[in-house]
Amino acid sequence: MRTLEQTANALAQGKTTSRALVEECLARIADPAGEGARTFIKTDPDWAYAAADAMDALRRTGRTPGRYAGIPVALKDLFDIAGQPTPAGSAVLADAPAATAHAPVVQRMVAAGFVPVGRTNMTEFAFSGLGINPHYGTPASPWDRASRRIPGGSSSGTAVAVADGMAVAGLGTDTGGSCRIPAAFCGVVGYKPTARRVPIAGVLPLAPSLDSVGPLAPSVACCAVIDAVLAGEPTSVPVPASPSGLRVAVPENLVLDGLDATVATAFAHALSVLERAGARLIRTRFPEFEAILTANAKGGFAASEAYAWHRTLLAEQGNQYDPRIRMRIARGERMSAADYLDVVAARARLIAQFNASTAEYDCVVMPTVPIVAPRIADLEDEAEYNRANLLILRNTALGNFLDRCAISLPCHGAGEAPVGLMLMGETMGDAHLFSIAAGVEAALATAGVGRAAD
Repeated sequence: MRTLEQTANALAQGKTTSRALVEECLARIADPAGEGARTFIKTDPDWAYAAADAMDALRRTGRTPGRYAGIPVALKDLFDIAGQPTPAGSAVLADAPAATAHAPVVQRMVAAGFVPVGRTNMTEFAFSGLGINPHYGTPASPWDRASRRIPGGSSSGTAVAVADGMAVAGLGTDTGGSCRIPAAFCGVVGYKPTARRVPIAGVLPLAPSLDSVGPLAPSVACCAVIDAVLAGEPTSVPVPASPSGLRVAVPENLVLDGLDATVATAFAHALSVLERAGARLIRTRFPEFEAILTANAKGGFAASEAYAWHRTLLAEQGNQYDPRIRMRIARGERMSAADYLDVVAARARLIAQFNASTAEYDCVVMPTVPIVAPRIADLEDEAEYNRANLLILRNTALGNFLDRCAISLPCHGAGEAPVGLMLMGETMGDAHLFSIAAGVEAALATAGVGRAAD
């Protein structure tokens, strides 16, 4: 993997061209020995080459729209792209009418000069954290590829595309962990912004109360740059905050339950690195976590809001859905208006409580996912699919419900199973979280774990 900064420097120094980068990415996608056929639902070479050539021409005259112009990126299949349908990983919408305009987030990426190479695979309608898709195939995590392990979802294709060099970075969405989970399973960085900062117009919804758009990329700095583009803010590389003196909350309830040995070891090592670097780790309990599970017991925002959007499609073409996704959406039919309002009220109450509980901390840290990526074949059983899905979404979904920003960064050693370390910041504290995450990333790299170890 090459970072945005490395790629931008190579372009600026004339060591490569945007066309060469696009050619390399498309060659990796087309490689029959790789995961490209399952990672991308559609590629658009004509658009990519035309955009790359335009950026190369502008660079020769010193008129590119920005430092990162010409860098190839991947787009999750639920973003509107003018002239194309937006299937969202489904068979139902594969032949839907074409979008008439780019989603604002796509338009902002294109305006900054990024070059989309294609639409990446995803869990159908984004409604699972596993990344399994029976319609387009399931791309395997880069780790232990012979065993074919899940990539994580729902932004599965974007994570694999970045990890395998089919794009330098990419866009995903995150409603309950869909940027951070695949980042953890594929050994990249995934970011969930404070949702209100980035527009979700032109993005096929799962649960608008929770939906957010975020990047997956090789480094914290890469994610910070793309996040700024998505939010319409000036781009800058975050200045790493020294871990020394940081007050870091380490929850001991819920989020550490059921850790497998690999995750437990990697997480403990990451904490020891932070402690040696001078961070003050405060082990504590947050009763809000269990209260969130209770609030969501009948399906929460995801089931109710998804059902509201899908109910006509389900009635007309429900047999074309992945049955496991159809079942999850259908839970929303059983929720009453009173049930939904109870969730709204509970969320407001728990956000206020959690804000008070975390006011003294710089961030909250936990494993992104409690287990390493399971084998795809082991999740064919419906009961095991549902069990694994709930467990894998458990930690990440807390941040969406609590309206927080959060980031997952690798904390495993070279050759080990990918493990994600999740840092949760404050609502609208995105810039501060990026600074902390950059400092943590540097400390982990110095200790021989994380991105630098891959």
